[in-house]
Amino acid sequence: MRAVVLAAGEGRRMRPLTYTRPKVMLPIGGRPILEHLLLNLREAGIRKLTFVVGYSADKVREHFGNGGKWGVEIDYVLQKRQLGTAHALGTVGEFLRGEQFLLLNGDMIVGVEDLERIPKRKPPVMGLFEGGVREDVGLVEVDEGRVKKIYEKEKEAPSELINAGVYLLDGRIFESISRLSPSPRNEYELTDALQLLVDEGVEVGWERVREWMDMSYPWDLLQANKLLLQHLNPDNLGEVEEGVVIKEPVRIGRGTVVRFGSYIVGPTIIGEGCEIGPNCYIRPFTVIGDECHVGAACEVKNSIIMRGTKIPHHNYVGDSIIGEECNLGAGTKIANLRLDKKSVVIEGKDTGRRKLGAVIGDRVEVGINASINVGALIGNDSLIGPGALVSGVILPHSMFI
Repeated sequence: MRAVVLAAGEGRRMRPLTYTRPKVMLPIGGRPILEHLLLNLREAGIRKLTFVVGYSADKVREHFGNGGKWGVEIDYVLQKRQLGTAHALGTVGEFLRGEQFLLLNGDMIVGVEDLERIPKRKPPVMGLFEGGVREDVGLVEVDEGRVKKIYEKEKEAPSELINAGVYLLDGRIFESISRLSPSPRNEYELTDALQLLVDEGVEVGWERVREWMDMSYPWDLLQANKLLLQHLNPDNLGEVEEGVVIKEPVRIGRGTVVRFGSYIVGPTIIGEGCEIGPNCYIRPFTVIGDECHVGAACEVKNSIIMRGTKIPHHNYVGDSIIGEECNLGAGTKIANLRLDKKSVVIEGKDTGRRKLGAVIGDRVEVGINASINVGALIGNDSLIGPGALVSGVILPHSMFI
């Protein structure tokens, strides 16, 4: 069985994090989203993978190579223009017309048992998930064991079953794709191609997906990160000085030094080559990437800190996502709770979270004693001046003083 993984999109709703990387390469639980999916595919016995890449394709290729590091075989197909999911699948049609294959969206995680079970069915089959949030997702109406109607992000769909982005398909899908017209979003939609098959009497089956994590907005990464860390196995490959308190499970990477007075509560991951402490407090559900620095009198809680970022002096970071190679000046604080205790709203979107700090892109420099308000989005390569009070959206390459 071959798995085709769609990994070409930017993921605009994940901005500012996707200005500099594709959505599938956003880290959760210490790995890119796409790597978690790869590992589950491998465990399910699927070792031949085709990645359809496009936006920032080099980031995917550089990380995964030919797949040998993970014991799988990866080849790549380039979608030069991102014209929809059906268009993306169509780029591999000439290679797959004679075989059945598993198709997956690369920006979600599916359980191993689901990946084992679905390929045993007769194609075409859609994987459907029940119990998630119905907003901004595709819904599917079924009649016993077959798909009846596919609704693409319609609010009034008569179904609770979410399209999980997992499909078992064969060559018939490519003929259907060849007859598509652009959708109202001016894209060629895979769901339209499947609906064509349904309308023509082809029996499109469905299978319940039991373990599924989909991430649409930056704050979804925090929830997925928390779920993954609940299964963390502790490991220490670094140097821990005397006077450090570690409450397991905590994973510490090779070449990392944890200095005197640091207090670390798991589940927490600290990457390779980091400098932690002295006298800092790292709280549960935090992931710190490689080559980071969390220094004296700093507190980090329930956050994702990406490679090369410095949080060195008297800083507070809570419920936040900070990109690569950022630097927080001494005394910088990130607020994570509204005074009225209501859920945080970003650009009119209710995040559903009472606690949410900031989402900061790559290479942001923050001056001393800056205050960053709940729900702030700061674009990559921005400069935040000393003593600034940051709220709302700061576009990339901005200077905010």
